Amino acid sequence: MEAGDLLNQTTLVTHIRLRGLSVDQRVQMTVFAMFLTFYVLTLAGNVLIVITIIYDRRLHTPMYFFLSNLSFIDVCHSTVTVPKMLVDTWAEEKLISFDGCVTQMFFLHLFACTEIFLLTVMAYDRYVAICKPLQYLTVMSWRVCVLLAVALWVGGTIHSISLTSLTITLPYCGPDEIDSFFCDVPQVIKLACTDTHIIEILIVSNSGLISVVCFVVLVVSYAVILVSLRQQISEGRRKALSTCAAHLTVVTLFLGHCIFIYSRPSTSLPEDKVVSVFFTAVTPLLNPIIYTLRNEDMKNALNKLMGRLEGKGKK
Repeated sequence: MEAGDLLNQTTLVTHIRLRGLSVDQRVQMTVFAMFLTFYVLTLAGNVLIVITIIYDRRLHTPMYFFLSNLSFIDVCHSTVTVPKMLVDTWAEEKLISFDGCVTQMFFLHLFACTEIFLLTVMAYDRYVAICKPLQYLTVMSWRVCVLLAVALWVGGTIHSISLTSLTITLPYCGPDEIDSFFCDVPQVIKLACTDTHIIEILIVSNSGLISVVCFVVLVVSYAVILVSLRQQISEGRRKALSTCAAHLTVVTLFLGHCIFIYSRPSTSLPEDKVVSVFFTAVTPLLNPIIYTLRNEDMKNALNKLMGRLEGKGKK
């Protein structure tokens, strides 16, 4: 096949149709109300966490530095898919341009992979704090924290570029519909008019392997932490267990989706949409709830911030 013919095939599909979550208009309105509520609460909760951490100097520690990064990523991650889905609930045809689809895939994997790396770094931070408390300030210095933050963003960018590049090099000459409410690599490559077996293997070995390896590392880290906690006094143990339980809950919810979607060939399952809803809308909302309701320092800082704002409002 000539290079020009391949280019023509590649550019035949200019828009992609999204089936969404349902074709029933009443269900669509329910979905709209639910997702809009989730999205507003996600924005409010995560932005409040970032502001609180910036405002309260007692929270200027590595743990809360990474937590503020997590909240920022959750806002971005949710914004990649939810606003488009909200607009589509009112549209007769749920269309997205091919370029828009590629852009959505790029940022979806950028924020998702960066969050996976961040959750791994947060587990390491808790391991050092609990198992090597005397060395904590040396090991997790601000220089180290900034370098880790830069590294996880760079890692997420490299991952996203590699997956997106694999996707856009395929020829797309029809069909043009995917059974989802956002663009993701496994669904999009099924539209390619060529054999994608090798690409699917690369996706599993990339996204799937990253998810599984990070999950194993996280589980081992928390197992070591739990063994170490058996030797600590009750109050310190209770606080550490609360923090670790919050982290482990977030890890399970987030990485569970990644392992389910990306650790198998690109075959559609009935559960895919439900899992994707948790991945894009529910998990970013649960993060601020989990980290604030189970964290005394965050609750105290939030109360202090709310008190200060109320005082200014009365003046």
